[in-house]
Parts: sequence; C-alpha cells; structure tokens
Amino acid sequence: MSDGSPTHPGRHPTFHDSEDEWADDPDADEDDLEDGDSDGDSIGEREPVVLGTKRPSDTKFEDPIMPKVKKSMDGSAQRLKASDFDDITKEILTTAITIFRCLVVTRAPFPDSILIETKLAKEAWREACSTKGINVRLTPGLMKMILKRTSHVRGELKTKMRSLTGSFFGFRANDNREVIRRNRDRAESLKEGSLFAYKDWESKQGIYKTDLLQMGVNHMWFANRNDEGIVYHQYFNPLPVETMALLLASIECCIDEWGTGIKEDVKFSAANYSSVYNTHLDSLQRFEEHTAPYKLLEKIRVNLHDAARFHAGVDFLLASSTGSRVTEEAFDDALLEYEQELQDEEEEQDERDGTEAQGDM
Repeated sequence: MSDGSPTHPGRHPTFHDSEDEWADDPDADEDDLEDGDSDGDSIGEREPVVLGTKRPSDTKFEDPIMPKVKKSMDGSAQRLKASDFDDITKEILTTAITIFRCLVVTRAPFPDSILIETKLAKEAWREACSTKGINVRLTPGLMKMILKRTSHVRGELKTKMRSLTGSFFGFRANDNREVIRRNRDRAESLKEGSLFAYKDWESKQGIYKTDLLQMGVNHMWFANRNDEGIVYHQYFNPLPVETMALLLASIECCIDEWGTGIKEDVKFSAANYSSVYNTHLDSLQRFEEHTAPYKLLEKIRVNLHDAARFHAGVDFLLASSTGSRVTEEAFDDALLEYEQELQDEEEEQDERDGTEAQGDM
C-alpha cells in the first residue's frame, strides 16, 4: 500500500500525519539484531495492560505494516522511544511489552542467551499483533525496546519484595549493636537450607508454603482484576515452577541485604543471582519428583494461583455477577409452606362455619 495503512475487515486505521513528520523505522532494513545490554539493573515503569479483541492464533495476516517514526527536528539520529512511533505501532508495542514481561517471569527469568530472549520477544509481538488484529513488522529497534524489559521486570519484583521481606522476617534498621547482631544472625539462619521457604522456618515445617510467596504473587501480578496475572491468566495458571524459583531468588536477595546486620543495597542482577535462581529451580524440580505420587508441588502451584485470583477480587466478582442460584429444595419448601397455608385456611373456615351454625340454633 502506498500510504502504509493496513486493511482489515471492520477496522481501517490510517496515518494522517504528513510525510515531513514521519519516516519509516530506520532499523527496518537491518538483517541482524544488535545485542543490547539486557542485564542492566534499572527499574522501568510498569506498562499498562492493554486489552483487545482476541483473534484465532491461525489467523493469516496481510503483508506487515512498516512502523513509522517521527523525524527529529534537526535530522540527527536519536535514541528511539515508544512515543516516537505512530499510534498503531505504539499500541502493539505496549501490548507486546506486557506479554513479554509475563513470558520472562514464567519461562526464562534469567535467559541463558540473547537467542532465548529474542524468541520470547517475537512470540510476544506475534501475540500482540494477533490480539489487535494488525500485522506490524517487528524491527530491530522495536526488538531492543522489548528486550530491555527483562531486567526491568526483575528489578520491579525485587523492589516489591524488599519491603515485604523486611517486615515479614522482622528485620529492623537500627544502629543498636544488639539489633544489628539479631539482623545478621537471622539472615544467616534463614539462608541455611533455604529455611525462608518454609511456612514455619523455626520448626522447619511447610516447605514452599511460606506466606511470603503468596504475598509476592499477589503484589506483583494479582494486585487487582486488571493486573497481568488476570488479563494474561494463561501464563500463570497454575503458577509456573520458574516463577516460584524467581520469587525465591528475589527473597534471598532481599535477605542478603541484611547479611551484615545493616541494610545494604544488593543488585538483583543476572550476574549475581542467575545461579541462585537455577539452584532454587533445581530444588523445586527435585521436590516435585520426590513427592510425585502425592503431587504436592502441583497443589502448591494451583493454590498460589487460586488464592491470588481471590486476592485480585476476580472470583468474588464472578460469583456476584452470576447471582445466587435458588435450589430445587427451596422450591419444594415453598410448596409445602403454601400447602400448609391452604390447610390452615380451610381449618379456620371450618371453625367459622361451625361457630355460625351453632349460633343459628
């Protein structure tokens, strides 16, 4: 198409901006993706969840639309931002980033290679295009913007878990030597044998049933009925083992911040914690194999997801919206009550008739 506008049944978005303001994405013709720094530790803002009409996964698109970007005032090359793209591309990008975040935390929180990250990004982009019913080309520039979210989502989780972990285990920020010693001792004891993963870490009971896991799931992905765990529930039901391992690694990172007794910032980076994540993942998998006849881990994962949905208010809202069904027993009771009322009325009438007959005598 000459103007780059898509044609889709029932939907005909067009670009109204002049060619002087817009240009094709300069990265669109690059064959190879340049590796970006995907292991940074900066924490990005959480992208809003964007809803759209779901299209069948086997839907065939027309030729992809080429993304358009705003030309800089002086014609110089600048770092691309989401706001630089046309509205259609921005919409696809926002949705793809949200899906990518979900894929990262449920499949590969610490990807072993850029290839794995790239595959997840491509899957997220295809899903976003399918959801919106528009096929926009994924250029290297857009790919880089998506890949940055790998470290962002880990950083966001660490930030949320920091406050939860500190209060949950009773760490205190204080200059008192005794308080510092208690913080240090507690951090050491919690890390020994991953005691922090137990529901009761003092008696070492309830492995992988700590309330802190549920709190993390609730705050990160199920804060409300519009959160990622609800909108993209297919990735979280039941909660993946990879997500549990990520949560455990983030909790351990937060405990490490109290390792000296005085709170210090510890980066939740791939360099520092990918091996920690893999250790927890291995332990979870061994636990699953060891308890396979009872499916203990599966029950824990299902419960984490179901409790999180309840926390988000979804199940309650669904129950409220469908109404309370009246049972057949209630109908039977109503019939009995009505029959009893008729019988009482007949007896009262008989008594009145008898009284009137005696009065006429």
